[in-house]
Formats: sequence, structure tokens, C-alpha cells
Amino acid sequence: MHFVVCLKQVPDTSEVRIDPATNTLMREGVPSIINPYDAHGLEEAIKLRDQLGGKVTIVSMGPPQAKEALKKAISFGADRAILLSDRAFGGSDSLATAYVLSTVLKKIHEAEPIDLIFTGKEAIDGDTAQTGPGIAQRLGFPQLTYIIKIIDISESSITVERKTESGRQIVQAKLPALITVEKELNEIRYATLPNMMKAAAYEPEVWDSKFLEFDIMQMGLKGSPTSVSKIFAPPGRSGGEIIDGTKDPVATAESLVQKILQQNIIMVHPLVKGGKNE
Repeated sequence: MHFVVCLKQVPDTSEVRIDPATNTLMREGVPSIINPYDAHGLEEAIKLRDQLGGKVTIVSMGPPQAKEALKKAISFGADRAILLSDRAFGGSDSLATAYVLSTVLKKIHEAEPIDLIFTGKEAIDGDTAQTGPGIAQRLGFPQLTYIIKIIDISESSITVERKTESGRQIVQAKLPALITVEKELNEIRYATLPNMMKAAAYEPEVWDSKFLEFDIMQMGLKGSPTSVSKIFAPPGRSGGEIIDGTKDPVATAESLVQKILQQNIIMVHPLVKGGKNE
């Protein structure tokens, strides 16, 4: 079986800073990592490949330094890695990214038919959760989102458990299909020494905008209907105030009510409705 993982290199959000002058992310000095949700998709693809046989192909869109994320994927056990890198792709939002990735996946599918595509449920630097479904829509593949368990997979179908707002669902789809995964799906393995040595010598394939016939009006800034007008860090919290209510509880309560009213905060006791005790 042929498993394809769409993987993104993202800045480590625990160390992201914002330039107050330009309202943009300061990436210099910030380490980059494999998007955590994508890493769980990679783990599941490799696990299925090991059980069923076949091949795991990684596809990523990003700048040249994203090669490091692809080499990392090879160290975990992936078989092939392709980086889509070109200035023409720069500035793509989730719609334009889905267009570029789906165009490439169609090409791969023609040469080596794809059985299952994995994406993370979202990228931690964007949190839109739109790219995976966008790819599936363009390919005409069934999409199964927020997957936490693969129950069964055959040459023609897949049965999964997905997370919903109200609980869990068991759903089935025909292959080829695309799934977006949650972190609960699995535990990520450690890279083995042979795979680490393979990754050190491996050079990912790099495809640019001339490799395929792309529509320039559907990618990059021209193909992106959404844009970020402003980005800012939330204000820091103040130290707060400690009130000693042991000496005069009544006066302390009255003082607290006044402070709350000054902050324009309305508090309603859960047992009070319409101004009367129920």
C-alpha cells in the first residue's frame, strides 16, 4: 500500500516572539520542528506500512530549510521525501496551500497510486484545520477528520474512530481516502540508528513551480483570499490583589463588590435567577 503524509515544518510556538514594530513573527533564533499533529500522522503511516507492506512518501511545502524536517521524517522510517519549494509558493494561505499540495499529489497518484493520505488535524502556527479537507476536496477523496484510532484497513476500505464535540463516531470510507489525525492516535517512536544514518545521507527531492503546470493565480499571495492584517501578543496579567477578609468579612465583601462593579463585571450566582432565589 502507498501511504502519503503531508508534513509541515513549523516554528516551536513555545519560543515564538512577536516584533512589536512590524506585528510579525520573529523567526530568527526560534527552532523549527515537525508540526506535532503531522508527526502522529507520520507515525501511523509507518506503523501501517510495517504491518501491511508498501511505501511511505512525505510531501512538504516550505523554504529550503524545511529539508531538515524531511530528513527527520526519514530517520523515523519514511521511504521518500519531496519538498515543494519556490518563491512562487510564498505567502500561500490554506486554500492556496491545498491547491499546490493536491496538484502534486495528483502527479504522484498517477505514477504510484495512493491508498491513504495523512495530515495533522491542523498546523500549530495557523490552527485553521482547513488544508487537509481542502486537499481531499480537490482530489475527490473521502475525508475522515479528527481521527483517534484506525480500527481496520483493507485494500478497499478503512474504518476509523473520530473525535466529535459530543463524543466519538465510528465511520468507514472507501480507499483512496484522506484522514486528519489527533495526537491521541498513537505514541511517536524513537528513530533507530540505521534510519538515522540513512537520514544523514538522504537528500530530499526538491520540486519547484516549474516541475508541474501550476496556475499562478491559485497559489502564493495571488491565490490567497485571506491575509493577516495584524498580529499581537496578549497583554500580560497584573499581579492581582490579596484581600484579607478575616477581620471584617462584611466590609470586605462590600469592598469586593465595588471593585467588581468598577471593572464592569457582572456576576450571577447559579442559584439566583431573575433577581430571586429559586
